[in-house]
Amino acid sequence: MKVIGIQSSPNTDGLTSLLATAVLDGAEGKGAETTLVHLNQLNIRSCEAHNLNGRGWGTCRTKRICMIKDDFQKLRSMINEADALVFSTPVYFGDISESSKRFLDRWRRCERSNPDSPLIGKPVIGIATAGGSGGGAVNALHNLEIYLRRLKFTIFDLTPVTQKSKIHKLDMLRVAGQRLVAS
Repeated sequence: MKVIGIQSSPNTDGLTSLLATAVLDGAEGKGAETTLVHLNQLNIRSCEAHNLNGRGWGTCRTKRICMIKDDFQKLRSMINEADALVFSTPVYFGDISESSKRFLDRWRRCERSNPDSPLIGKPVIGIATAGGSGGGAVNALHNLEIYLRRLKFTIFDLTPVTQKSKIHKLDMLRVAGQRLVAS
């Protein structure tokens, strides 16, 4: 089994990354091949809603390929080839990170009308990490869930994490990674 983790914090060794790594460690312990991607280290631009034929869709709707030349397609291909996904985002202003939004906005446009999407039924674990005040984790996780469901993933788990809950959630996420591989 191949599991890819995406963490979308600019802090590559912070809590958001640590939580994604916990899931991947659990999966590795059960024999999975894992990869952690630091989303902010990739060049992924915002959707430009290319206006071909006056419809604002470009080639994402017809060919399911984004017209922007950056790291988006490479990451998308990596996820398509994986058996499961872990998506970990910090909470900014009660929402998912800006880099998450950029990537997910483009991704959903390319998958929106794809009846043969390789994401259909693929298990995903979503994590929202509220560092400072701990507020907004549930709201951010709700927004992440909307994206993941539109992309046709099967939700394996959704986990809000705060500074106060991080210790027991780390253990829980390792177990989730093990169960993800065993399911």
